[in-house]
Amino acid sequence: MKISKIAAATARRLFGLCQVNGQLDDNKLRDLVSKLIAAQPRDYRAILAAIQRLTRLEAARRSVVVESATPLTASEGQQVTAGLAKDYGDNLTIEYKTNPELLGGLRIKVGDDVLDGSVKGRLDRLSKAF
Repeated sequence: MKISKIAAATARRLFGLCQVNGQLDDNKLRDLVSKLIAAQPRDYRAILAAIQRLTRLEAARRSVVVESATPLTASEGQQVTAGLAKDYGDNLTIEYKTNPELLGGLRIKVGDDVLDGSVKGRLDRLSKAF
């Protein structure tokens, strides 16, 4: 569905109203969607589609995958969680995985951001430089 600029701007503005302290408030979002469906303003389907896209992007931004060569200890996991919370805020869904191919270090994927501090990643970057 092609979304007009006006509908996209309206969706962004309404989505911004559903956030409290930088975090998405599910109850406000539910109320907003139900009010939009009840009122049916002009181009409301496009606005709902844009809000759905923004919500999906926000959920992806809140999911984190932490890969390490060996299982992390509890204290290491807490350090990683604290660092991610400082940079990306609270309310993150963190999944820890073990990937022996990394050889060492961590690869952290937060939404579309990939923070690769693994030995394998460094070797790959070094081989591409030559």
